[in-house]
Amino acid sequence: MASAKETYRAELRSAARQLGERCLYSAAKWAAELLVGVEPDAAPAGMDSPSSSSAASAGRLLHLHRSGGSSFRHRPRHGGGPGSEAGTPLGGVSYVSTPIPDDDAFDSGGDKYLLAKTYFDCREYRRAAHVLQNQVGRKAVFLRCYALYMAGEKRKEAEMIELEGSLGKSNAVNQELVALERELSTHRRTGSIDSFGLYLYGLVLRDKGCEGLARTVLVESVNSYPWNWSAWSELQSLCTSSDILNNLNLKNHWMKDFFLASTYLELKMHEDALKRYERLMGVFRCSGYIQAQIATVQYSMRDLDEAEMIFEELLRTDPFRVDSMDIYSNLLYAKESLTALSFLAHRVFLTDKYRPESCCIIANYYSLKGQHEKSVLYFQRALKLNRKYLSAWTLMGHEYVELKNTPAAIDAYRRAVDINPRDFRAWYGLGQIYEMMGMPFYALYYFRKSSHLQPNDARLWIAMAQCYESDPLQMIEEAIKCYERAAKSNDTEGIALHQLAKLHNVLGQSEEAAIYYKEDLKRMEVEERQGQNYVEALLFLAKHYKSIGSFEEAEHYCTRLLDYTGPEKETAKNMLQGIKRLQSGFPSMDIDHFAL
Repeated sequence: MASAKETYRAELRSAARQLGERCLYSAAKWAAELLVGVEPDAAPAGMDSPSSSSAASAGRLLHLHRSGGSSFRHRPRHGGGPGSEAGTPLGGVSYVSTPIPDDDAFDSGGDKYLLAKTYFDCREYRRAAHVLQNQVGRKAVFLRCYALYMAGEKRKEAEMIELEGSLGKSNAVNQELVALERELSTHRRTGSIDSFGLYLYGLVLRDKGCEGLARTVLVESVNSYPWNWSAWSELQSLCTSSDILNNLNLKNHWMKDFFLASTYLELKMHEDALKRYERLMGVFRCSGYIQAQIATVQYSMRDLDEAEMIFEELLRTDPFRVDSMDIYSNLLYAKESLTALSFLAHRVFLTDKYRPESCCIIANYYSLKGQHEKSVLYFQRALKLNRKYLSAWTLMGHEYVELKNTPAAIDAYRRAVDINPRDFRAWYGLGQIYEMMGMPFYALYYFRKSSHLQPNDARLWIAMAQCYESDPLQMIEEAIKCYERAAKSNDTEGIALHQLAKLHNVLGQSEEAAIYYKEDLKRMEVEERQGQNYVEALLFLAKHYKSIGSFEEAEHYCTRLLDYTGPEKETAKNMLQGIKRLQSGFPSMDIDHFAL
């Protein structure tokens, strides 16, 4: 009896061939890449039991991190085994078999189909549709309708170039959508449509704004033929909340696990996404796609070192890889690794400089060098290659902010939000711009949007708190609440604790201020950071404990201040003299008055 891995290999090989015949090249490439990662194995498949899945995952982690030190290898997983997860667990379940599409009425028109496919591959879409206009087979109908759809998209792009403004914004639409919707809805109603036709029908409905019906149709498509990753990707773009995701009526095919993991990542459910990808790695041990997704999850969770290790391993095994390398460039930009980013930009330029990802990587390189005009130029090139490239719109908005081109930055951020309303970076960018323009209420609206989408990002809460704290608002209580959320959200820069201490001091709440100053002091000692904030915390704590009569504590902090130069040292000396007078019983002079 064949093992599960052998079954996966056979299904993947068949899927890659069928998707290629349907001209769904990205989905075919995805299936072919996964095929390489599934090796024949006489032992039980890694997804047959939780224990074997865990062992396989551990083996993969050792492969990725030869020097050890994986930060998520020993991370505790709450909820126990696979059965505790929502959705389809990977271990100990029976999956439905993959149906094979019926290529009816193909033999009679096979030559015309091959001619039409050749035209399609040469991007002569209307010629391809014309050749198949009298063919009634499902395969021929799909290729004809898909060719018409692509012809409409090609014309729409041409109109966008002809009518575009400074950032390429236009109201051009695909003129073939109405006729395609009418035809495909008729085929669906009569039952003469296959899974690929349903996928195309879902695309048409999505472009027309009928998202609910588009989800229904795409679910029918993936249930009918689960191997079309393009259909799963379009379905994912329509799942804008966990409630929508949980209400999808999906069959229990194991392709569903890839979909759920990818959608969890999109919905910022990072722990759930990481858990599924780690377990999928038990079967697809050599899958570059899964490794790249795990690295993307780690990057989204701000675990930059772990993500960098995985990306470096990917480049060692596949040095000409461009997919997902734009995420790697964002990571290197965040770490200010100019040398590594320069090497990556040079590599992708030599590999394929006309990929949107390549242009984005080069743009990040110029941005890190401070050459923002060149960075904008390459982001614009990326958008000419792919008008819906979300990262390019958002990052170009950042560059326009650096160039003080506020209208262009707002336009870029709004284009990013139009493409994906869940892009918290674009909402955050809009908030920053309106804050710079002196419009704090507008800024607060956008900051709230971004923090709602990314509630565990301390930077967003700090930005909102600073907006509340600004002169036009002076809403100190609300700022304190935001800083408290930031402090609980792994504020690596320690801004929140220091600001909480200062604001409580402003409100006259010295006890609360002392608590936060002490926490901030401990953090700076652990991180071996010393600066003005460190001296400020010592000075406040010395004065506070002297004022409440805790002379030993006050003397401790005053003594530590003597190690620093400047007025604080003289203040500490005067305070120590005052403390000694008080301890010896002499009348106290108001030395603090002069110290201040």
